[in-house]
Amino acid sequence: QVQLVESGGGLVQPGGSLRLACAASGSILSANTMGWHRQAPGKQRELVATKSSGGWTNYSDSGKGRFTISRNNAKNTVYLEMNSLNLEDTAVYFCFANIRRGGGEVGDYWGQGTQVTVSS
Repeated sequence: QVQLVESGGGLVQPGGSLRLACAASGSILSANTMGWHRQAPGKQRELVATKSSGGWTNYSDSGKGRFTISRNNAKNTVYLEMNSLNLEDTAVYFCFANIRRGGGEVGDYWGQGTQVTVSS
């Protein structure tokens, strides 16, 4: 089985920064695209950022210029550095990964989510 475990969420003041981390473990042959979605109260889950194993990145408009996604491919870990946080960034942040398992099958996996609250 494959597990994704997030860390780094919490309470931050407007204008502050947080760094999220997500580590994938289990029977992993390779991690292809990894990234982050978020879901704010009463809203649909939305893409925040993705990064392929080859380094290609994609950001939502809300995160461009403020968020930076990075990866450690050797550790199957993805990070999200968030700067200049504002109230609209309050949400549960979910890590996801497209993973090829040891038996060759490919699937999408999700973490349990980590709460980010921006408040003064």
